[in-house]
Amino acid sequence: MTETTKTDTSRTGRDLLSKVPEVTVWFWLIKVLCTTVGESFADWINMTLGVGLITTALIFTAVLAVVLTCQVILTRYVPFAYWLSVVVLSVTGTLYTDILTDHLAVPLALSTAVFAAALGVVFALWYSRERTLSIHSIVTLPRELFYWLAVLITFALGTAVGDWTLQLTGWSPGMAVLLPAGLIGAIAIGWRLGANAVLSFWLAYILTRPLGANLGDWLGLPWSQGGLGIGTAITSAAFLVAILAVVGYLAFSRVDVLETYDRSHTPTVATNPGRERVLLGYYLILAVATVALLAWAGSQTHERPGSEEEPDLPATSAPALPGNTGPASAHFPAPEIARLRSIVDAAQAKVRAGDQSGARTKMTDLETAWDADESTLRPMDEAAWRNLDGQIDKALHAVRAAQPDVASEDSSLTALSNSLG
Repeated sequence: MTETTKTDTSRTGRDLLSKVPEVTVWFWLIKVLCTTVGESFADWINMTLGVGLITTALIFTAVLAVVLTCQVILTRYVPFAYWLSVVVLSVTGTLYTDILTDHLAVPLALSTAVFAAALGVVFALWYSRERTLSIHSIVTLPRELFYWLAVLITFALGTAVGDWTLQLTGWSPGMAVLLPAGLIGAIAIGWRLGANAVLSFWLAYILTRPLGANLGDWLGLPWSQGGLGIGTAITSAAFLVAILAVVGYLAFSRVDVLETYDRSHTPTVATNPGRERVLLGYYLILAVATVALLAWAGSQTHERPGSEEEPDLPATSAPALPGNTGPASAHFPAPEIARLRSIVDAAQAKVRAGDQSGARTKMTDLETAWDADESTLRPMDEAAWRNLDGQIDKALHAVRAAQPDVASEDSSLTALSNSLG
């Protein structure tokens, strides 16, 4: 999707060559790859390495400041600098939404509304000052700053929308990929038929976030949760290599450089105000149909992947398993056990706060981390591993029960925390 605008830079103090690439199939390919890396790389650092959500967010905020400073001081589009900025923005935007959801217990519906409103404000200010929202108009410093702020918010908004969709529907990541992919395809059709190019671009740009995130989850999560079990580290590495390969090709070929865009570009789709109004109606119908689909899916009985309905198990104290071996901290590496316990404590805090959805999300994080660690921890002490695995199962069943009981949840999580030591 591309869009054109007449660029008026006469009233600015700094005129630049275009700071963004041409919007081609390469643009959308790298955008999805960057988004997938944002999801899987953030999860890998936060959960697999045990850095923690807040610390990871602080690290990437600092990295973002450095990367964007380097990007802004450039006077033209440089593929490696531009796409590095997009990757870091993807990770950072994801982390900001996760902080609101996991640490501050902000409902995803509220996060979605707040980020949507924030994006609307940025667009309004951008347009009131520059009279354009076109990506092809990024030839001045103010426009570039507005652009990067909008990109950051689209990542945060896309994260909230994607997570909210999964929460409402209970779809597996593989199934969830189909909705944003289908919507992007429908938007591309609308654009080809003459829909407003700027609106089409930003709608598709937002939707690439849930598409890439669900793709990353589908590849990285274990089979028990509807994924392919490749792992977040391998997924991140593979997609980073793919990004480097494509960006290297673009840097060499320069097929996406827009330095003379306004003088040489012929619009792919002719502008027709009447047709744009008709196709705006098409987009509204598409939005209503999407809401109806999500409402229908949310009304169905569903369980999260890997959480088949099972009878509630009593969860009181330590599990009555043969060979109860005492606290897990005596058998496994302390950092790993501390990381697992921090997730359990966060889940228990959400249970006590009445945030059932947040508690289930944290237990999914626990299940993911535990499955990822099995190959490392189980050989260290089979009996201790089985003992702890039983406790985790009881806690999962209690929190994921069709009609959860707060006392039972709290008891099972306390027992699990004691078992971790």
